[in-house]
Amino acid sequence: MEFKPAKKLGFGLMRLPQTDPTDGAAVDVEQVKQMVDLFMAKGFTYFDTAWMYNGFASERVAKEALVDRYPRESFTLATKLHSGFFNSLEGRDEIFNQQLEKTGAGYFDYYLLHGIEAGCLPHFEKYDCFNWLLAKRDAGLVKHAGFSFHDSAELLDQILTEHPEMEFVQLQINYLDWESEWIQSRACYEVATRHGKPVIVMEPVKGGTLAQVPAEAEALLKGMDANLSVPSWAIRFVATLPNVMVVLSGMSNRAQMEDNLSYMEDFQPLTDEERACCLKVADIINNQITVPCTACHYCTDGCPMQICIPEYFSLYNEDMRDDLEHKGWTINFTNYDRLTEKFGRASECIGCGQCESVCPQHLPIIETLQKVAEHFEH
Repeated sequence: MEFKPAKKLGFGLMRLPQTDPTDGAAVDVEQVKQMVDLFMAKGFTYFDTAWMYNGFASERVAKEALVDRYPRESFTLATKLHSGFFNSLEGRDEIFNQQLEKTGAGYFDYYLLHGIEAGCLPHFEKYDCFNWLLAKRDAGLVKHAGFSFHDSAELLDQILTEHPEMEFVQLQINYLDWESEWIQSRACYEVATRHGKPVIVMEPVKGGTLAQVPAEAEALLKGMDANLSVPSWAIRFVATLPNVMVVLSGMSNRAQMEDNLSYMEDFQPLTDEERACCLKVADIINNQITVPCTACHYCTDGCPMQICIPEYFSLYNEDMRDDLEHKGWTINFTNYDRLTEKFGRASECIGCGQCESVCPQHLPIIETLQKVAEHFEH
């Protein structure tokens, strides 16, 4: 690619500081300005926003805190088109033109089709969004064309094979999801690398999960280096990957910004020993699961409603481990909906007890399916 940021840390403008915690659009712009100034002063240049971030306010904040205050060539700005906000060919341009107006940027260095997964890919294809994005690039309104992705490595391989013109891909990668059956961080990273596409990392700290780890896990990290913060290990884990171009951090206050800059200004890749420690921490977190299902599938063979019980339990475990109550929506809601297209929903359990009669772990499956339904189908 012709242009890459000089340093690997990017400022994700998705979890900006707020003056009213109940209103996502009530952004503390003055604090954002301070954070932007500190970020730029340390030589970092990559900023990532999107149409609906911070209650649709993020792009305007980017204008006020960044675009209006710095020369255009001094920073890199990325934004995105989400499938949920247009339903016509004209709709694509209406959003894009409003993004140009909201940011005042004149052009976007990186533009992404936002959050591609199996459910929304047909929408992007129906409205010819890949070619549309290339046309924007040809017109000079976009410098680099790519997409963010939330699905399987298999689907990612299919998209990159069918659309080799895409220049980069943004993936959810962190040491907790590195071997996840659902997120498939490692597998997706390897697919992108095999296709020669640089990777931008999102959710390196998994929405804050890897900033507050269990005491046993924190002790391991502090044993490696007592001076480094817990989230620093998550950022450095992904920044160490050779094909990672930028690691986005959704910094919510100046203190988080200062911490990230403290170890990313002069970035030192993880050693093999440090990387192994991070994966050991992942094991500790993963062992703290809500439903101790071993996915033997004894329960599914005779289920009259064809409910994929182990898969639903896996998704439920991930969200419970992530303390979803304090975080809201996760990609597991999409994964759940995708599974229900083929299998029965958790709420369709008729309580026949067949599953519990054959479960080697003696799990309260019927009761737990009710919890799964309450969680994913509310």
